[in-house]
Amino acid sequence: MRASSAPPGALAVLLATALAATACAGEGSGPTTAIDGLTLGYFPNITHAPALVGVHNGIYDEALGEIDLHTRTFNAGPDAVNALFSGEIDAALLGPSPAVNGWSRSQGQAFHVVAGAATQGTGLVVRDDIETIDDLPGHTIATPMLGGTQDVALRWFARQRGWAVDTAGGGALSVLPQDNPETVNAFALGEIDGAWLPEPHLSRVLAQDDAHLLVDERDLWARSDGQYATTLLVVDAEVLEHDPEAVQDLLRGHVESIDWIEDHPKEAAEISRTHIEALTGGELDPELTATAFDNVTFTVDPAAASLLARAEQAEAIGLLDPVDLTGILALDPLNDVLDQTGHEPVAGLEGQR
Repeated sequence: MRASSAPPGALAVLLATALAATACAGEGSGPTTAIDGLTLGYFPNITHAPALVGVHNGIYDEALGEIDLHTRTFNAGPDAVNALFSGEIDAALLGPSPAVNGWSRSQGQAFHVVAGAATQGTGLVVRDDIETIDDLPGHTIATPMLGGTQDVALRWFARQRGWAVDTAGGGALSVLPQDNPETVNAFALGEIDGAWLPEPHLSRVLAQDDAHLLVDERDLWARSDGQYATTLLVVDAEVLEHDPEAVQDLLRGHVESIDWIEDHPKEAAEISRTHIEALTGGELDPELTATAFDNVTFTVDPAAASLLARAEQAEAIGLLDPVDLTGILALDPLNDVLDQTGHEPVAGLEGQR
């Protein structure tokens, strides 16, 4: 189901059941026994390369040791959040907007952000006849999913310019949430006029005739020198509480995967390309993939300030009720791993760890 349509009552029952189960398991016996399997969710996007590479190269498997790694892929964050709520997955790579939305919906009970994965790598591509930002009204622009990070970015961008948009596709600018591969085809067929996308789909549309980059999202984050979170690693709250060693092992694999990408960028881009092709059944041009890879910075730093900014944006456009992000970041396990491996620690929100 879409994140925006999840019945609050059903979610409350689900969370209450999970909490009750945790309480029963802990009565007189302390923490539950260590898990023997962990399911990681991620997307067939270049911005999820730490998972693409880490899974393909067996880096996560090796780091988890006796814990069996299982995987599941999604098109966009809201679906992955629902899978976290239902217990179908234990951890996931998510965009900041779905992470904040999920935190809000579960009242901070479902999961925590334990690391960053990627920054940058997103933007608005449009047809050549849309020469300036002022030409956008009256056109149809796609995003990956309602409430997803790029969807929030586009709607916030429109609000900043005084353009009314709604969730039904109406207003000065028609926003059309749809799957990324569908967006690539829709642009080629002339069914949409542009899209706010993550890599590699951004570069795939840019490679088509009659397309150009109107907005590089890095330019919208001048206060942070163009750095903003694109992908975060989140972990189920119960797993974090009862199996902290498993979470540290996962984080160790996550750090190693990003280190490997930094040391082997060309090989990492090729692995990501073939992994995405295997997941989607489509084909990606190697040169296009390399270009897309260069547009993304892979890092365990969650760029915490941008997480707060995304929450404020989602609130302003009416996709999120006011939310307190205190506790959403749980970076101590990551910083322990970083210390053990000779890396610098990462910072959370001001006054939080």
